[in-house]
Amino acid sequence: MEKEFTATAVGRPGSGIAIHLPFDPSAAWGERERYDVTGTINGHRVRGKLASRAGEHVLELGPAWCRDGTIVDGVQVVVVLAPEDPQFGAMAEDIATALGAVPTARRVFEYLPTFYRKNFMRWIDGAKRPETRAKRIAETVATLKSGKRER
Repeated sequence: MEKEFTATAVGRPGSGIAIHLPFDPSAAWGERERYDVTGTINGHRVRGKLASRAGEHVLELGPAWCRDGTIVDGVQVVVVLAPEDPQFGAMAEDIATALGAVPTARRVFEYLPTFYRKNFMRWIDGAKRPETRAKRIAETVATLKSGKRER
């Protein structure tokens, strides 16, 4: 799921830089309302959320990325990005089936920041008995279907 590409860093109004993606994340990683990503820029670790600007997706980075002068407006950078876990396609089959059966719950799950997704997965995976796991999956789906981030 990792995508590697070369891009030109573009200065942002005020400060910071933006990296314009040369691909459509919905085609590469599936249709989602929000894309939390992790990866590297010129070998330096990065985490962030993609923004949609003028019909394209952009990774916007703050002024700290410009401090050492290596990544500035107009510089070519090597970018490696992948969606942050947990992703729908990589989760346990029982959870994926339950979320897939309720499209509203799946959309809410995919829109959640990584912290909330991981909390749901930890809670479900922490069940010791299959009955408890099934109950937690059902509760998670119901919570997400109602639009809540937490149980």
